[in-house]
Amino acid sequence: MSKRKKRIPSRNKNKIKDLDRKILEIFNLNPNKIQNYKQIASKLEVFDTQGRNQIIQKLKELEVDDRIEEVSIGKYIIAKKRYYHEGRVEVTSRGNAYVICDDLEHDVYIPMRNLNHALNNDIVKVYVYKRRVNKKQEGEVIEVLKRAKIDFVGVLEKSKNFGFVVPDDPKMYADIFVSPKDLLGAEDGDKVLAEITDWPSNSKNPFGKILKVLGKPGDHDTEIHSILLEYGLPYSFPGHVETYAAEIPVDITEAEIAKRRDMRNDLTFTIDPKDAKDFDDALSFKKLKNGNYQIGIHIADVSHYLKEDTVLEEEAYNRATSVYLVDRVVPMLPEILSNNVCSLRPNEEKLTFSVVFEMDRKGHVLETWFGRTVIYSNKRFTYEGAQEIIESVSNSDDKEIGEAILIMDDLAKKIRKRRMQQGAISFDKTEVKFELDENANPLGVYVKESKDANKLIEEFMLLANKHVAQFIGKQKKTFVYRVHDEPNIDKLVLLQGVINKFGYKIDTTSRDSTVKTLNRLLADVHGKAESNMIETLTIRSMSKAIYTTDNIGHYGLAFDYYTHFTSPIRRYPDVIVHRLLQFYLDGGKSVKVDEYEEKCRHSSEREYMATKAERDSIKYMQVKYMQDHQNMEFLGVISGVTEWGLYIEIIDNKCEGMVRIKDITSDYFIFDEKQYALIGQARKKMYQLGDQVTVTVKHTDLERKHLDFNLIED
Repeated sequence: MSKRKKRIPSRNKNKIKDLDRKILEIFNLNPNKIQNYKQIASKLEVFDTQGRNQIIQKLKELEVDDRIEEVSIGKYIIAKKRYYHEGRVEVTSRGNAYVICDDLEHDVYIPMRNLNHALNNDIVKVYVYKRRVNKKQEGEVIEVLKRAKIDFVGVLEKSKNFGFVVPDDPKMYADIFVSPKDLLGAEDGDKVLAEITDWPSNSKNPFGKILKVLGKPGDHDTEIHSILLEYGLPYSFPGHVETYAAEIPVDITEAEIAKRRDMRNDLTFTIDPKDAKDFDDALSFKKLKNGNYQIGIHIADVSHYLKEDTVLEEEAYNRATSVYLVDRVVPMLPEILSNNVCSLRPNEEKLTFSVVFEMDRKGHVLETWFGRTVIYSNKRFTYEGAQEIIESVSNSDDKEIGEAILIMDDLAKKIRKRRMQQGAISFDKTEVKFELDENANPLGVYVKESKDANKLIEEFMLLANKHVAQFIGKQKKTFVYRVHDEPNIDKLVLLQGVINKFGYKIDTTSRDSTVKTLNRLLADVHGKAESNMIETLTIRSMSKAIYTTDNIGHYGLAFDYYTHFTSPIRRYPDVIVHRLLQFYLDGGKSVKVDEYEEKCRHSSEREYMATKAERDSIKYMQVKYMQDHQNMEFLGVISGVTEWGLYIEIIDNKCEGMVRIKDITSDYFIFDEKQYALIGQARKKMYQLGDQVTVTVKHTDLERKHLDFNLIED
């Protein structure tokens, strides 16, 4: 059965459905026009006496509710604008919603009956009631101005004469009606991609058609493709794009080398994850006669191959980012470029765009050079291999490279120490990884730790990004920045309320005290049972980093100037940065802001969607892993408390699931919001945020990516 009640739209000839909304639509189309019931009836094509009487009665009701104003007897105009606002809809899992409006201090609560076909993230016009309902600022959606999406992944429930697609998205509250001619051969129970084509005002359900049949629910590829399509992300390249990429000239000619700084004789190497196939960046190292070091950060010169006004450029822009799912990478560029031509593989000449620093032994930058280069990578290291050299567990088979890694590790640590002293926040977020078999089944879950080798690469990439942004920013020319605003104080107050339960504190009286105490918090929780939960909550209290031409600096890194220059194989904004940097190096004048701000907005939006897909793939694989561990007991930490139950995060593998309050049978429990706890009414047993508990797996739902746990009570 469907998770929702459904019915085929029908018409009641005696009563005009949604009459108030239809009348308000007419007034909103001409907000300055005075209209009477005859004009309204004509536009609604209502000509019978009973229908006109309904209109007259509804006009009086709308006037009483301050929705319209009676300017003279029987003549009305839309009410004053102060009651109407535009904003973005956020639908809750229960089907009600809030509209976030920039010009209102508080969000507007919208009960489901007042959504009027608005969906999650739609941009809408909302009417806000003068009165407050249950202390909430309440309103009604008057008009959907812009749909956030019209394509939804779901399961087809097929009847003889029609079908309904039940969306996977819990915030999509209406199933999609599909007529037989639009089923695309899908069978009952198939997972499909459906598009909303129409939503008649008198219909509870939108009408749609099936665009793709993905397969059967629970099948691995079906579920992974579903995750991608849910967020509007592709999982393959169009044939004409692959063909174009395959025909790009890739030979490095002497004429091209002559245009570049030749650094093929400089000691050069890469350090990447062991499963990486696209190597964006390489490092070069040289000791100078004056005792200083020449450090080169060499980045794949993607813009040499990715030309503007081509089908490949259009595809790269639309994708804007590579997507890293648990079992695969969906690249921004076709594999011939991402894994071959542009990838800085060892023992191959490659075209690069470089930042070359002269640094002293304390890691201070003395001179900086920017430009196009050609390099030859001598060796590829994994993070693990480089880490062994740093820890002196093993020696490099090339003594010169081994010495270079040790010197650069020392420089990176000095650079990092200064960055922390200048107010950077040390986010070393836990990363969940899976061991997979040849069929992408999870054999194990482990937590990836960032070690010195990771931080070596991170510091030099940050340094390059910073100096590129600083070089252009100080010229006051239009550029693409990666910015991070200061955290919202209200979110920090909420964070303080949570961490108090664990005995931690943050001091928000100044920027300096906030940063210092946040870093102390992150250091104190590291390695503890509650670490992942608190690290996640701390990150959520921060503003979201975005791309923009308006430079406000990067709060988390404590940089006045910052951009993304170092990963053009997988990030489109980096390609833009390369193009602009070369344009300005060639003496170009500042480009127009509007065009680049739109590219920034698009890139930020696509990055957000990719991040959500990546998180969903992790949740999916965690549920898949737990399917085979239903008889085991796990130690977990309470990571969330709500009126409907406890969220539990398993300490060893970071899988999160729910213990429903109805399944805790030892007492009658109620939710205490102030204490973040469920409290038993008879025995006063308390389950509080951060408590350690033991659970077993009750139920796994791959389609919803959800785990239900049983609580092992004392």
